[in-house]
Amino acid sequence: MEQYIQPFVQVSKSVFKDLLGCEIVPGRAYFIKKEAFLDWDISGVIALTGEVKGLVAISMKSDIAAKIAGRLSPIAGAGDLPEVDIVDAIGEIVNIIAGNVKKNLEDMFRIIISLPTVVRGKAHYIVIPEERTRLLCIPFTIFETGTFWLSLTID
Repeated sequence: MEQYIQPFVQVSKSVFKDLLGCEIVPGRAYFIKKEAFLDWDISGVIALTGEVKGLVAISMKSDIAAKIAGRLSPIAGAGDLPEVDIVDAIGEIVNIIAGNVKKNLEDMFRIIISLPTVVRGKAHYIVIPEERTRLLCIPFTIFETGTFWLSLTID
């Protein structure tokens, strides 16, 4: 499983540094039970198909999503961004991460990624249809004290 996790960690670190100008620090990856209560307000999700099936999601609290969107905003010092800008930013981040991982793994697998879907709502969870599949969460520290989670399943 480690060979699958590391490309996601490395790409995530690179995307946040290059695109947002911030360092992120990965924590210890862990599996969660399906439909577990998680402290998320927004998630960007992309499906993986082809020789590898699964999903990639980035999930966080609203304040972290707003900070990320603010860093992506072309308006200098963007304060209160419209909800649509925050949703678009989270969708774009997960899209860039999945696209770069796909590119890095194309020597080993043929992977097709979906368009991003963004879900909003307090304490939502990601439903995985396959009974045998577990959701792997990798917590990242961002903006020194904030946290977001990169979650994935791979079959």
